[in-house]
Amino acid sequence: MELFERHQGGERALLVNMDIDSLPDADLEEFRLLARSAGAVVLAEIGGHRQRPDSRYFVGTGKADEIAALVRDLEIELVILGHELTPSQERNLEKLCQCRVVDRTGLILDIFAQRARTFEGKLQVELAQLSHLSTRLVRGWTHLERQGGGIGLRGPGETQLETDRRLLRIRMTQLKDRLAKVRQNRAQNRAARRKNAIPTISLVGYTNAGKSSLFNRLTGSQVLAEDKLFATLDPTLRRINWPGLGPVVLVDTVGFVRHLPHELVESFRATLEETQEADLLLHVIDSSSEERDEQIDAVNVVLAELGSIAPLIRVYNKIDVSGEPAGVFEDSAGVPGRVYLSAATGAGLDELYQAVTQHLAGLLQQFDLSLPPDAGRLRHQLFQRQLVLSEQADEQGMPVLTLQLPASDLQTLLAQAGLSPTDVLPQEQAQSLLQPVPEWLADADADADADADAEDSQADGSSAQDTTAIQVRQADQASH
Repeated sequence: MELFERHQGGERALLVNMDIDSLPDADLEEFRLLARSAGAVVLAEIGGHRQRPDSRYFVGTGKADEIAALVRDLEIELVILGHELTPSQERNLEKLCQCRVVDRTGLILDIFAQRARTFEGKLQVELAQLSHLSTRLVRGWTHLERQGGGIGLRGPGETQLETDRRLLRIRMTQLKDRLAKVRQNRAQNRAARRKNAIPTISLVGYTNAGKSSLFNRLTGSQVLAEDKLFATLDPTLRRINWPGLGPVVLVDTVGFVRHLPHELVESFRATLEETQEADLLLHVIDSSSEERDEQIDAVNVVLAELGSIAPLIRVYNKIDVSGEPAGVFEDSAGVPGRVYLSAATGAGLDELYQAVTQHLAGLLQQFDLSLPPDAGRLRHQLFQRQLVLSEQADEQGMPVLTLQLPASDLQTLLAQAGLSPTDVLPQEQAQSLLQPVPEWLADADADADADADAEDSQADGSSAQDTTAIQVRQADQASH
C-alpha cells in the first residue's frame, strides 16, 4: 500500500497565481501581501491561464510539472496557491513537488493563528482550523485506514481515520460551546451599554485599510497598526468622549478580505456581532488603493452575510497618499455619507467628528411618557441617566415625562419594566417602538450556567491526550 505523509513545509515559498475563467479573479498584489504577512520568503512567482481548474492538479499537468521543476531548482519548501484547492488536488501537488502545498484558505488560517492573542481569539482560530482540517482527513490521511477487506480480514473496532474524525467532532463541539458563552457575555456587555445609553461605533473595512491607525488616532491608544494584512485580529473596545455626543464606545474589528473563508466567518461570528449591534458603522476605505471599489464590494458582502442593518459612513482614509482633499459629503437626504481624512496626519478628523455627531444625534427622539403609579423604579432610572427634559402632571395628576433618547433605548427600558408602548405613549410615538426586542437582549439577562467552567475544564482534561494524538499525527495541519 502506498503511504502518503504530509511535508512539514518552511519559509522558502513559490507563489502560484492562476487566472481561471470560471473562478473569481485573484488580486496578485493582495496575494503577495498575504504571503508576506504569513512570514513566507517569496523566491519566485508563476502564473498561467485556464478556462477551468484541472481536476487532478488544479493548474494542469504541464503547469504542475513546471512548478515541480522550479521547486527542485530553487529548493522551494512551500508552494502557495492563490485559490482554494480540493483535498485531492492538494495531496497530488504535494506528491509531485515533494514539498508542502497550501491554498488561499490555509494561508489565511495560518495568518490568523499567528495573530490570535486573546483566549477568545485562539478559540475562534482553532475552531476554524479544525473545520478546515475535517475536510482534509479523507484524502490526506488515507494511509491511516489499516483494515483489510474480505472474510476473516476485517479487524475489530474503528479505523484510525474514524477515530480522528470522532476526536475532531468532540473538540469542535467543545469550542462551539465555549464560543456560545463568549457570545452571551458580549450580549450582556452590550445590554449594559444600552442601559446606560452609550452609543457604539464600530470600525469595519478591508484589511490594511487603516482601521487600527484611525482607532489609535481617535482614542489615543497604542493598538498594533502595521502595514500587514490582518495585523489586528482580536477586537478592541474603548470608551471615549465624542465631541457633541459625550461618552461613546469605539470598536476596532478584524479586517475583511475578498472571498473570506466560510470557516472564519462562522468561527468569528461572536466577535463580528459587535458590528451587527453597533449604532453606527465607520467603513474605513483605503482611498489610495487601485482596488478600492472591489474592496468596498467585498466588505458589503460580508456585512450582508452578517445581517448588519446599522447606518454607515464611508471613511476614505490615506488622503495623504491619494492627494484627495479632506472633507465631508452628504447624500441627497442631507445625511453625511462620505468623509475624507488621513489617520496618519489627522487631516479631516474634525469633519469625521461632525459627520458622526450628526448621524447619532439624529437617532435621538423626544417622547411623552405617561407613567403608571407602580413605575417608580423606571422613573428613577430615567432621571438617574439624565434622559428627562421636563416633567408635568396630566389631568389625572399622573406624571408625564418628556424624554430625549434613541427609540431602541426606550424600547429596551419599557421591556425591562414590563410596560407596553401603547399604554404609556401617544399612539404615534408608540408605533415607532412596536418592534420585537432583539434576541440578544432577551438572552442577556439569562442566568449563567454555574457548572459550565467546571465541565469545560473536565472536558479539556479528558480530551487533552486525544487532541495531542491528532496534533502529533497531523502536525502540519494544526500546528499553527
